[in-house]
Amino acid sequence: MQKKIMKIKNDTKFWNKSLKYIPGGNTLISKRPNLWLPNLWPTHFSSSKGINIKTSGGKNYKDFLFAVGTNTLGYSNSKIDNAVISSIKKGVMTSLNCIDELELAEKLTNLHKWSDMVKFTRGGGEANSLAIRLARAASGKNNIAFCGYHGWHDWYLATNLQSKNNLNNHLIKGIDTSGVNSKLKGTIFSFNYNNFNKLKKLVEEKSIGTVIMEVKRYLEPENDFLRKVRELCTRKGVVLIFDECTSGFRQTFGGLHKQYKVNPDMAMFGKALGNGYAINAVVGKKDVMMQANNSFISSTFWGERVGFAAANKTLEVMKKIKSWEIITNNGKYIQKRWKEIFSHYKLKVDIMGIPALSTFQFKSENNLKYRSIITQEMLKKNILASNLIYVSILHTPKTMEEYFLQFEKIIKLINKFENGTENLDKYLKTGIAKETFERLN
Repeated sequence: MQKKIMKIKNDTKFWNKSLKYIPGGNTLISKRPNLWLPNLWPTHFSSSKGINIKTSGGKNYKDFLFAVGTNTLGYSNSKIDNAVISSIKKGVMTSLNCIDELELAEKLTNLHKWSDMVKFTRGGGEANSLAIRLARAASGKNNIAFCGYHGWHDWYLATNLQSKNNLNNHLIKGIDTSGVNSKLKGTIFSFNYNNFNKLKKLVEEKSIGTVIMEVKRYLEPENDFLRKVRELCTRKGVVLIFDECTSGFRQTFGGLHKQYKVNPDMAMFGKALGNGYAINAVVGKKDVMMQANNSFISSTFWGERVGFAAANKTLEVMKKIKSWEIITNNGKYIQKRWKEIFSHYKLKVDIMGIPALSTFQFKSENNLKYRSIITQEMLKKNILASNLIYVSILHTPKTMEEYFLQFEKIIKLINKFENGTENLDKYLKTGIAKETFERLN
């Protein structure tokens, strides 16, 4: 076992060097090794294809995390890559606009008949901030009510100026407000999903001009929650934004809100839209979107061609194979097998999320340790796994056979930990996975 640990540690030789040159070691928090398994998690990749990743240290892994959920069509999809290569050969930046941008805008508004116009960004945080700027301009009010995760910008983190715990149920615990403008205190207020009464009270008492929320992450909407939110916003003149950077194009061909037949004033799409290439879209009604003509919103590389070319081809491939149906069915299979295995070994576990964003939590004080054991034991079999799977079209029942063969062995072991017949700490060879802000330090 020690030899295996050392071999994986050698795989992470780039990490200490990264910490020297990059604050925190990298740009994306969810790719930091302490989140998954300290000291053992492989840190850098050299190539990828399908669901396979080759690390910079030369090891090969099957990826059952797809942690940030960008590649629903698999890594290095040849059809999308070829479309991107073709666009690169024609030039990606000139003094003029690329036609691909117009083509993508037309496709997205056609997919969402309630919308009229689109603005594009590279990242989801930018898309959220752009939408917030337009919503504030349209409503004439600064205050915002939010539910869910919406990025890293000041407007969002400012809620923790009032209480350091405000983001605990929406992002991660212990988010610090260092560098956030203190004058934003008292402008952004959180409410929990399905708590319509809390939102109604905020709108009535806090001069709310914008409501921004995820359509769904873990919970199903109850008691016509989404419809009530829409009616409240319409009645009070509040701009309603659905953040679908994560949920978009996973359960419908477009936004998840289409399934619930509740339309926002604006919606954001990212992650799956470009199948790994940087592209995000803010889609909205004309009266809100036209506020962009009254506020300076511009960035050089928002107009770069690659993201548009990738998104146009991604939409084409998605539509042809009905990828949202494939990943939903694959996700349903995953959740079904999880449920059967947990039930067989009499473990209390919550299984959550739409099928294509499947996750689970042990109802145990040892939840993080159990997650860490799963990751540790899966790494021995060259599998990247934890308590979630962002499902791709390649995570088929056949592909999942190897995963579930190993997964059931580990759950059998966790059953022994839970019953006290085996010593959990004896099996853990490193630190446990983190879930708080301290993992960044």
